[in-house]
Amino acid sequence: MAARPPVAARTVVAALMPIMVVVFVAFLVVGLALPVLPLYVHQGLGLGAFVVGLVAGTQFAASFVSRLWAGHYADSRGAKRAVIVGLLMAAASGLLYLLSLRFTYAPVASVSILLAGRALLGGAESFVMTGALSLGLSSAGPRNTGKVIAWVGTAMFGAFALGAPLGSALYAAYGFTAITLVTIVAPLVTLLIVLPLKPVAPTNRARPAFGKVIGAVWLPGLGMAFSSIGFGATLTFVTLLFAERGWNPTWPGLTLFALAFILMRSLFGHLPDRIGGTRVALASVVAEAAGLVLIWLAPWPALALAGATLTGLGYSLVYPGFGVEAVRRAPLESRGLATGAYTAFIDLALGIAGPALGLVAGWDGMGAVFLVSALLVLCAAPVAVRLLRTPSPS
Repeated sequence: MAARPPVAARTVVAALMPIMVVVFVAFLVVGLALPVLPLYVHQGLGLGAFVVGLVAGTQFAASFVSRLWAGHYADSRGAKRAVIVGLLMAAASGLLYLLSLRFTYAPVASVSILLAGRALLGGAESFVMTGALSLGLSSAGPRNTGKVIAWVGTAMFGAFALGAPLGSALYAAYGFTAITLVTIVAPLVTLLIVLPLKPVAPTNRARPAFGKVIGAVWLPGLGMAFSSIGFGATLTFVTLLFAERGWNPTWPGLTLFALAFILMRSLFGHLPDRIGGTRVALASVVAEAAGLVLIWLAPWPALALAGATLTGLGYSLVYPGFGVEAVRRAPLESRGLATGAYTAFIDLALGIAGPALGLVAGWDGMGAVFLVSALLVLCAAPVAVRLLRTPSPS
């Protein structure tokens, strides 16, 4: 009997579609808040740029802390169950958002509760994304690792693209209350999509060799960490840059970043599997850094929007590029832990970069954030060169 052929590209997308819908709806609640939280914390509560960065960074720090736990949970208890747990946590984070509104007369108390909600949402993100990637890898097979990472990530950034204008519109019309209500309801509705999905049997009920997994993914993870600083700078500070310079509306930079990201993934998401993830990642970080420099230099909004677009085009294939290398180096039975460990490097970078870039903004303005981010993103290039010299075993 002939060997089973590789899964065709269209078949991969069809198999991933329910998972992509779940990720899209789940991350819509994140996308809604991205352009709103900096404005709400800075203008609504009257707190400074450091606190803005802290509010943004808390979610990523919590994701980092919970990512390996989520990966082990997906491997040992099942990826579908991990997604369900994540959605329930996301709804609970919305309840904390709602509670924070009761204390707007005391900004420190209000932002403290908001930070707790952001931390819970970070844990939710870990469980949803790690579980979804594990489901996708099981459905599409190891030969389509790059496609799975690319398409699931596309669903996430599709949510960001819609969330930016939708969140801005809801905030302008109804205030932060509307954001909190959607954050509560959307994950619960998404459960109706998850429950009918066929569960995947746990791949590893015994605790895997943690050191072996970390040893496999640390170098691709380091490259991903550096490149993600530009991503974090764009998500957290581009709306404030537009507001600081009097450019209205403030949200198109986020939307163009996300749309460019999706377009690149749609047209070239197969490249990491075809020509090698490291080569793709190396070219991508250079493009991302160039986009950040354009934002820094921009004297008018059109150039800043062009920079945001180029940043999205560049960052788009960094995650699947380095991700292919991380998954291929890890033990097959620990794919959930490997994807969790790899993504934890992003969380670590963003958790540190948010407050640090907030200090940069307070010291030298929003524009300096993008220059510093470009220089840090370029640090991923020598990591990619190192990976090219130490190819993966498969």
